[in-house]
Amino acid sequence: ITERHNSAAKMSKAIGRCVFWTLPPFLFPDPFYLCAVSFFLLSGENFEQSPLRRTFKSKVLAHYPENVEWSPFDQDAVGMLCMPKGLSFRTQADSHEPQFHSFIITREDGSRTYGFALTFFEEVTSKQICSAMQTLYHMHNAEQYDILHTPGTEEARPSSGAQLHAAPSISRLQRFNSYDISRDTLYVSKCICLITPMAFAQACHKVLEQLHQAVTSPQPPPLPLESYVYNVLYEVPLPPAGRSLKFSGVYGPVVCQRPSTAELPLFDFPMRKMFELLGVENVLQLFTCALLEIQILLYSQPDYQRLMTVAESITALMFPFQWQHVYVPILPASLLHFLDAPVPYLMGLHSNGQDDRTKLELPQEANLCFVDIDNHFIELPEDLPQFPNKLEFIQEISEVLMSFGVSPEGNVHCTEGPAKIKGFRSADMVSDKRNGNLASSPLNSYLLRENQTIARLQALVKRTGVSLEKNASSNKDLKMQCDEEELKMHQLNIQVREVFANRFTQMFADYEVFVIQPSQDKESWFSNRDQMQNFDKASFLSDQPEPYLPFLSRFLETQMFASFIDSKILYHDDEEKEHTLRVFDARVDKIRLLNVRTPTLRTSMYQKCTNIDEKAIEMRLTKIDHTALHPHLLDMKIGQGRYEQGFFPRLQSDVLSSGPTSNKWAKRSAPAQWRRKDRQKQHAEHLYLDNDQREKYIQEARNLGTTIRQPKLSNLSPSVIAQTNWKFVEGLLKECRNKTKRMLVEKMGREAVELGHGEVSITGVEENTLIASLCDLLERIWSHGLQVKQGKSALWSHLLHYQESKEKRDATPAGLGPPERRKSDAGCAMPPLKISLIQDMRHIQNISEIKTDVGKARAWVRLSMEKKLLSRHLKQLLSDHELTKKLYKRYAFLRCDDEKEQFLYHLLSFNAVDYFCFTNVFTTIMIPYHVVIIPSKKLGGSMFTANPWVCVSGELAETGVLQVPKNTLEITFECQNLGKLTTVQMGHDNSGLYAKWLVECVMVRNGITGHTYKFPCGRWLGKGVDDGSLERILVGELVTASTENEDRMCRTPPMQQSPGMMRRFVTISPNKLNTGQIQEGVGEAINGIVKHFHKPEKERGSLTLLLCGEYGLVWALEQVFQHGFKSPRLFKNVFIWDFLEKAQVYFESAEQSQVTQDENYQTRVRHFCRFMRAISSTPRNIGKDGKFQMLVCLGARDHLLHHWIALLADCPITAQMYEDTALLKDHSLVNSLIRVLQTLQEFNITLEASLVKGIGI
Repeated sequence: ITERHNSAAKMSKAIGRCVFWTLPPFLFPDPFYLCAVSFFLLSGENFEQSPLRRTFKSKVLAHYPENVEWSPFDQDAVGMLCMPKGLSFRTQADSHEPQFHSFIITREDGSRTYGFALTFFEEVTSKQICSAMQTLYHMHNAEQYDILHTPGTEEARPSSGAQLHAAPSISRLQRFNSYDISRDTLYVSKCICLITPMAFAQACHKVLEQLHQAVTSPQPPPLPLESYVYNVLYEVPLPPAGRSLKFSGVYGPVVCQRPSTAELPLFDFPMRKMFELLGVENVLQLFTCALLEIQILLYSQPDYQRLMTVAESITALMFPFQWQHVYVPILPASLLHFLDAPVPYLMGLHSNGQDDRTKLELPQEANLCFVDIDNHFIELPEDLPQFPNKLEFIQEISEVLMSFGVSPEGNVHCTEGPAKIKGFRSADMVSDKRNGNLASSPLNSYLLRENQTIARLQALVKRTGVSLEKNASSNKDLKMQCDEEELKMHQLNIQVREVFANRFTQMFADYEVFVIQPSQDKESWFSNRDQMQNFDKASFLSDQPEPYLPFLSRFLETQMFASFIDSKILYHDDEEKEHTLRVFDARVDKIRLLNVRTPTLRTSMYQKCTNIDEKAIEMRLTKIDHTALHPHLLDMKIGQGRYEQGFFPRLQSDVLSSGPTSNKWAKRSAPAQWRRKDRQKQHAEHLYLDNDQREKYIQEARNLGTTIRQPKLSNLSPSVIAQTNWKFVEGLLKECRNKTKRMLVEKMGREAVELGHGEVSITGVEENTLIASLCDLLERIWSHGLQVKQGKSALWSHLLHYQESKEKRDATPAGLGPPERRKSDAGCAMPPLKISLIQDMRHIQNISEIKTDVGKARAWVRLSMEKKLLSRHLKQLLSDHELTKKLYKRYAFLRCDDEKEQFLYHLLSFNAVDYFCFTNVFTTIMIPYHVVIIPSKKLGGSMFTANPWVCVSGELAETGVLQVPKNTLEITFECQNLGKLTTVQMGHDNSGLYAKWLVECVMVRNGITGHTYKFPCGRWLGKGVDDGSLERILVGELVTASTENEDRMCRTPPMQQSPGMMRRFVTISPNKLNTGQIQEGVGEAINGIVKHFHKPEKERGSLTLLLCGEYGLVWALEQVFQHGFKSPRLFKNVFIWDFLEKAQVYFESAEQSQVTQDENYQTRVRHFCRFMRAISSTPRNIGKDGKFQMLVCLGARDHLLHHWIALLADCPITAQMYEDTALLKDHSLVNSLIRVLQTLQEFNITLEASLVKGIGI
């Protein structure tokens, strides 16, 4: 090894190879570079590879001009990105084709610089390096000798090169022995590069190609190379917006153009390439992942340019939004540890040709979109929502592509043999079906039938209104200044980008209405930015078509959307708007003029893009607006500017160090530093800030919502890596704080709504979105600083390790932790569930519907949140310090004690609200339930002889009748998830000598979530006692912890009595309510039902509770009928039902005696009598009060209650059975009651099956 390093060191002293330019305020205002190399082996490279396959460390040989005051040159970053894998050697047997690629450097303030590099090979002339390479081969072959146990390998020594092909065993050694100093010529890679502030990819490619051609062609170029470089650096200006510019390369003209301020921003990469490599379907899935800020890893082998083209194309299609997170389209080999970043990123990884996907160890894959560009394959995270109108969108993009002769499926054949393709396509189909990517719709089916593509091309082309022939002929009339390929590229780019931009203008046509402008001045708004709500998400979503919600609710939570709205608020005036915002707003205004939309109109009508204008670019490319100065001889010393053919020389730095003193362009195009100052001035004027505040504001604006956009490429010392990781830890903590706060505001806001304050919010979809993003955050935290990755979910992997070590340690059964902290109201009748992290894991492991580790981790988080144990469980998990040390590196978030404590503290705040995020999502799983019937303590059921039964109903299902053993009065059973529980039907069979039973309540507990419901009764069941009922319908509510008052205050009321109900009734004896209180009670009950229907469907609580629960509609009407009711005998109870039956008898007899009444009256009477008869003849023994409840429920359902009240108020029976002061005898009170009940008419009330069982109406 020492010898190896010595030989590498010899090489490093001998040579260096790489060149660059930075170009000032003109077209290329950053340096030109010659990228040199010095030859040290890159760390981590595989010594088993033959020396020619290894890569060495490169370095910059020269850059011109040597310093640009406003654009400091980052030597390490540029060297790394020009040769991301480092420097490589070849022999004459290998391919020497020059390779072009571009890259991007993102500065800390978010500004970007583009680099364009051409890498080629030059012959190594240094004997020292050649002999060092030979030495490396000798050593390598000696090491490999032991590996190949084949007779005859002795002969295969470097000296006997002639025998290389003699025998199979020798040919096996050939790959280790492909350099012989006496026979082979050694070549080394070299790179020339342009750095520019704007991405003129085509122009830069041509400039570099022509410079390379100048040194490789047998004839020297007309002028020294310095003249051309000087010209590009100092004499070629940036074309003004909407104009084109021609300048001279070494052998031919180069044209570049810029879009006008009304067009989409500059984009100069071939989008066609991305669609050919991936196909429309995959591009749209990748686009969706990027919009939702999911981690994206692009993977490709042949060249770096593929990575850059796909990354730049995807981010360009996001217009008007911009990627806000880590963006490294080409990740250098020395920065692979950056894949550990626990933040959203878009990175490109160049494969070395040996790693396939299975060998690629990625730190975290729970929320990763992996794109294998070469194999036309994309791996998506679970639960990815569909992009709105996906099928129609694919159809529209496909039509555009086909008009340019690009197959919507992509050109899979660009890299693979047919057999491999077939395998990939079928694997693709399987994974696409699994991810819900493939449509079964005929609309999309042509994407799957390649052979019909060409046949349908003409028809589709006609439909899109593009004629290929017409285009061809019109192009002939005007002389194109660029080749037809380039024009086609620009046209396709424009058409595809317009189709994508049109989707956003349609989706966000009304977005400005929902932007919340800050009431305070901008400075205080900016300092409280995190706490401010700047977009009314709930109202916006309630305007959207239902199918859009899964995607939009997640998209509105992204950083890119927040930044977009921030810039809308900051640049309120038109002159100051950023270019993208101005262009987007202009399009939105145009759409609003064309179709005046009603804000409340929820339509998912797909509207195609109609405003594609390609004429502007055709005009710019046919009629050139500006021509730059031609290259000319420079004032150089005699003998300068000569070079050896085939070798790119070092240029004369003195002539390239500064530009001409007088230049007609210099006045027009101020250098970037002035432009930057001008922008700062604009900011300051806008906000009226002094200088210090201005600096702070601009810095914050740049860092808004983001910590790191690109790894530091310059200095990879351990301290810098540690600092980067520290930034990640801080970022994760901040994100955790913001997420928990956002989720709590959402929940608490909802509670405020239910109590009658604020506006209704659409939180069903949103709650799922927020919990999904919390799961994603937990996965990122758990995957930060992992020692060894196991499985796709880092969190689940940690839990499994914990479970394993815990079960080894505990011989006792798991789950005997401390008893659960909440004492239920039922006292010891329902012992609380034990708190056990392991038991909760087992529940998840037993759910067969959840197949993946990521799914299990998410389910476990949901369950822990519903049980209010998330913080406690995670604290317990992390309390095993030995395990955490074993699994995580020192810098990992989970080993930063202070941050970890704060993180757990933030999660603890979730205990303030009730989530049903597990129950509502896993609706088909089997759940154990435990039921306990609690008889009255005073009149205990010890003598009770009958056989009791129960039937439990929830929002999702009901159990059917379950017999309960009369000796224990409790039962445990398993059934499919019932959802939140609503009612319990309970009764007995009236058998035995003593069949009278006074029941206090029924308790039911969900065995997985631990939710306990209490169903109060307090009535007798039995013939001849109370109202003679043998069964009752009990309405329940969730039992919440009553240990702390704080819990009470922030308890959500999804299972509580109707919102805002008058708690003061509790203190008043029911018999003594006056008419005012009764009216208020009815009003509150009706109000509760009205509010229920004004909520989004997914957010409504239990309607049964509002009808039959405490202070519900049945209770309120009971008070109406009991007011002023005469009690004939002292000891005999008279029930409302007795009065109603007498009224029924009267109406029926009146009908028979044909007393003339109008038709309406007769219809109402018939309805009333029919319902009374149906309820009286029901086979159920529900008793008189149960029958009254049923009548009220059916009357509410069929909107008949107000008619019946009117009938009964005028009925002579009322006069007999009520005092004169009774509410029913007061006409004005009865009329106001009727008006209140009429408000129920607009609602479609659906009754729970348990309420109307046995009634056939």
